[in-house]
Amino acid sequence: MKGDGFCPLVIIGAPRSGTNMLRDVLTRFSGVATWPCDEINYIWRHGNLRHSSDEFPVDLARPRVQRYIRRKFDWVARRYEAGVVVEKTCANSLRVPFVDRVVPEAKYVFIRRDGLDAVGSAMVRWKASLDIPYLARKARFVPVTDLPWYAARYLGSRLHRLVSREGRVGLWGPQLDDMNQLLAERPLDEVCALQWQRCVEASVEALANIEPERWIEVGYEDFVREPAREMERVLWFAGVEADSQAIQQAVSGVRSTSIGKGREALDKPTRDRLEALVRDTLVRYGYA
Repeated sequence: MKGDGFCPLVIIGAPRSGTNMLRDVLTRFSGVATWPCDEINYIWRHGNLRHSSDEFPVDLARPRVQRYIRRKFDWVARRYEAGVVVEKTCANSLRVPFVDRVVPEAKYVFIRRDGLDAVGSAMVRWKASLDIPYLARKARFVPVTDLPWYAARYLGSRLHRLVSREGRVGLWGPQLDDMNQLLAERPLDEVCALQWQRCVEASVEALANIEPERWIEVGYEDFVREPAREMERVLWFAGVEADSQAIQQAVSGVRSTSIGKGREALDKPTRDRLEALVRDTLVRYGYA
């Protein structure tokens, strides 16, 4: 399939839950493509730039907004002659109904990971130094009219890192409705835990209202332990044909060595405190 005949395949997951890994493996198959950058939150937010968070109500998907975003999907399909266009933006985990209004024909892959592993990894990103090549790749997809707003916002976030007692940027990852309040009242590790929990819970709630044949759930830990088996399952769901040799080659770089790393980066009192904070979600998936 080419052009208008493509299928949008949207990866839904909290930050540091294997969304990048899954996207990168999927796009190694013929006929599967994505944008040449990490995320396209700039595209999803166009037309709603000043909305205070990434938690978009569905009515923000106005016809003009839908047309703009769909044109960007069409661009990927045409440029790469793709039958499947993979989209991965972690903030979409907070606004699945909005996304579904824009691309109602989409299929969804929900990937989830142990929340404490995700927290340990997210803490590193909140405190990471500036990556100019990474930023430049994403900047290509910022709508021209939105550039001044993002430039000012990004500068403020980086300057915050210079004065923060925690050495963190001002904003990172999906923005919750009450993110500023959380950052003011809680330590960064708790903000990361709550960010993970909200993304997971919002995703689960929204996907429960979508036809079961249009979404599939993948456990990060299952995927990295049995990547060929899990990839075959995802490809079948997406309608992508590939033989076992192609699958083995695509997943050859997947490793399970990151399981438990985030937890190990946290001392026991911190792990206990965070487990108590998001216990219900951890228990739901067998992580506590």
